[in-house]
Amino acid sequence: MGAGHRHQLYLPGDSVVHRLPPQCKLLAVFAFALVVVATPRERFWAFAVYALLLAGVVMMARVPLPYVLRRMVIEVPFVLFAFFIPVIGLGERTTVLGLSLSVPGLWAAWNILAKATLGVVASILLAATTEPRTILLGAQRLRLPGLLVQIAMFMLRYMDVILDEMRRMRVARESRGFVARDLRHVPVIARSAGALFIRSYERGERVHLAMLSRGYDGQMPIIHDMSASVRQWGTALALPAVALATWGLTW
Repeated sequence: MGAGHRHQLYLPGDSVVHRLPPQCKLLAVFAFALVVVATPRERFWAFAVYALLLAGVVMMARVPLPYVLRRMVIEVPFVLFAFFIPVIGLGERTTVLGLSLSVPGLWAAWNILAKATLGVVASILLAATTEPRTILLGAQRLRLPGLLVQIAMFMLRYMDVILDEMRRMRVARESRGFVARDLRHVPVIARSAGALFIRSYERGERVHLAMLSRGYDGQMPIIHDMSASVRQWGTALALPAVALATWGLTW
């Protein structure tokens, strides 16, 4: 558990944002998301200010813009859903480019797109500047339930191990001439899934016994000092603070 786990979303760097303690960045992103969600959808200028704030963080973190845009593909299902709302929505109608669209549906689509996009970009910046294991340590510093944090740590640590086991089982099946083509092969896949579950469960028991033999008492040791100074807290909370001031002006 002491080994680092570098995720593909993480971009190594030495920027001001990278050096901030994870608990500061977690709280800043959470507070920023709350402010964005609480902003009235009619205040277009407020969302423009939020976008400029995130653009400033992108420059401070030295995260390439194409990288952020590629990662925003995860938002595509929400975008498609938002585009359908004005078409199937009820209430007053208006014509846009020859299409009859619902006015309340247009407002709802804008609300979803604006707030979801800002939240996704903030999450991408958090993941790009903070290693996954460090994020969990930051959550632990914020007094999140220790058991949930430990479960997430183990899931993160052993996800690649389980995926490798799945690949080995797939190679073993294919080396024996098995190729899943139709529903007749579902029982074979189901038995493989059962075998994977049993192997993962047994591995978990062995890991737990090894931890107990090394003095595990329900709390994971914190190897690195994750304390944050007042200056670091101020730097991290500048983003939600300015967003909160903007939200106050919307009223």
